[in-house]
Amino acid sequence: MTDCASAQVIYLGGLGRSGTTLLERLLGELPGVVPLGEVVHLWDRGVLAEELCGCGSAFPACPFWRQVGERAFGGWRNELAERMILLRGRIDRTRRIARIEHPDLAEYTRAYRRLYDAAGAPVVIDSSKHASLACCLLASGVDLRVVHVVRDPRAVAHSWGRTVPRPEDGRPMTRWGPARTALHWSAQNAALELLPGRGARVTRVRYEDLLARPGETLRALAVRLGLPEPELPFLEGRTAWLGPSHTASGNPMRFHVGRVELRRDDSWRSALPDAHRRVVNALTWPLRARYGYWGVVR
Repeated sequence: MTDCASAQVIYLGGLGRSGTTLLERLLGELPGVVPLGEVVHLWDRGVLAEELCGCGSAFPACPFWRQVGERAFGGWRNELAERMILLRGRIDRTRRIARIEHPDLAEYTRAYRRLYDAAGAPVVIDSSKHASLACCLLASGVDLRVVHVVRDPRAVAHSWGRTVPRPEDGRPMTRWGPARTALHWSAQNAALELLPGRGARVTRVRYEDLLARPGETLRALAVRLGLPEPELPFLEGRTAWLGPSHTASGNPMRFHVGRVELRRDDSWRSALPDAHRRVVNALTWPLRARYGYWGVVR
């Protein structure tokens, strides 16, 4: 085990249903880049609940994660997972970003540093999304490059309102109403806006731009992240070919292998009720304007 994290970490931040899983899968096809999924949920959903890895194996049976656990901690233990969940509740909270210091911060972030390093890759992706975890990692000295992923809040509200079955057991994933989604969208994006003030290198990517120009957007992002400019052999126009990945937690797309059409989901334009649209517009307008979401997105 080691306390020294040599891996560069690409941290995908934003609210769920904003395209972070898709971006993680695409970046994960680049040479030397290993996507890990939503590591913040690994402790409860992977170690304790034994949910499926992105490769389709149960977390404890996945050879990749078994090796990571051995390298980082001498094996996965319930006691470690329970401790990390406890520490997360004490430290890793959006409301604490203004004052993230805590006596247990070093212990909490040390586990992440060991895990990233144990993945055995020069660059890893953590799509945990939460600005608070990024703030914790920055305070601990992790080599972190933050990608702030945004999507039109009206599309995000429509997505959160739909019924999406969990691939693990078929149960519906969490649903939110328009007001709750709008408040979380504003809070999470506002929190991510604070990270440059903490010394973070932050690059913003809009979901709509990624889907409109996937090759151009990925190349530009790779350069901003300090990666070699990629050739992108897995992209053919707006078609991507994805290999298997070992992502812990996330939406159902993390299990997809093979061809995927990169087409924007704009069903919200006709399906989102006018009353819901007005609520979302009212609660998100300052940041919505900042990100270019005035009226209809082109």
